Amino acid sequence: MANYIVQHFDDIAVETCPCGYAQRAFVRPDNPTVTVHFVEITHDAKTHYHKRQTETYVVLEGNGAIECDGHMVPAKPMTAVLIKPGCRHRAVGRLKILNIVTPAFDPKDEYVE
Repeated sequence: MANYIVQHFDDIAVETCPCGYAQRAFVRPDNPTVTVHFVEITHDAKTHYHKRQTETYVVLEGNGAIECDGHMVPAKPMTAVLIKPGCRHRAVGRLKILNIVTPAFDPKDEYVE
């Protein structure tokens, strides 16, 4: 077994999520460590939080904001925002982001308000 995992986002199904549409790489039973999501925010996202997961949003395209615990953080390409467990957050505007999730994404740890 290889000591690495490769995924191509072109091969990953698009899913709906509180932020819009996501493609989630490395979501698999043998990987509890980290997942990487390509997310397209097509509308104002729903406020949500996680009890265990830390998310890091890296803005690739667009302009808008990341709302964190009621504070609007301006977001433009190459902005990175680390969102700790318990922080109520959402993306605002039309953005394309990479979302790095640690530990690996668990849909049971997503609480929408």
